[in-house]
Amino acid sequence: MNYLAHLHLGGQQPEQLLGSLYGDFVKGPLDGRFSLPLEAAIRLHRQIDVFTDSHPLVHEALGRFPRERRRYAGIILDVFFDHCLARDWLDYADQPLAQFTHRVYGVLAEQPVLPGRLAQIAPYMVANDWLGSYREFAVLEQVLRGIARRLSRPEGLEGAWEEVQTLYEPLREDFRLFYPQLQAFAQQARR
Repeated sequence: MNYLAHLHLGGQQPEQLLGSLYGDFVKGPLDGRFSLPLEAAIRLHRQIDVFTDSHPLVHEALGRFPRERRRYAGIILDVFFDHCLARDWLDYADQPLAQFTHRVYGVLAEQPVLPGRLAQIAPYMVANDWLGSYREFAVLEQVLRGIARRLSRPEGLEGAWEEVQTLYEPLREDFRLFYPQLQAFAQQARR
């Protein structure tokens, strides 16, 4: 799962929203580095990743990609699943996407210090409405190009967007079947 899904699944309190993002930027043991609610949200982020990575429906979705793409298929799928969530947001959420993202951006803006690379990207995320922009499929091409620039082997994502175009409907169906199960898992784990 990518940023939007983690934020959606992690809880709506400010520390839960922050921890949902921090999970991608804070590595290693937590050991009291943050408040208890924030650490709980980071742990939930990690649990969501484990649940997702081991789920048979996700394995099936990853198997749709050509063998030579499999090393990068998880990255592609994370981004595509955020697109599916944004596209059909009201199927999974009680408030409009713009209202949700506005709240997330407000919580980010109130933080004087953000961990690691999140401190660098948060202003761009807010200014360019990264979370809301996932609604538009064409944005995924830009996102994948940006990810490729950060990889040691950027050629691994060459042609990925075209593959996703071809696989759009089956991957969207994979998301439609998987996400409610992930929502149930996250809700149970938050208790």
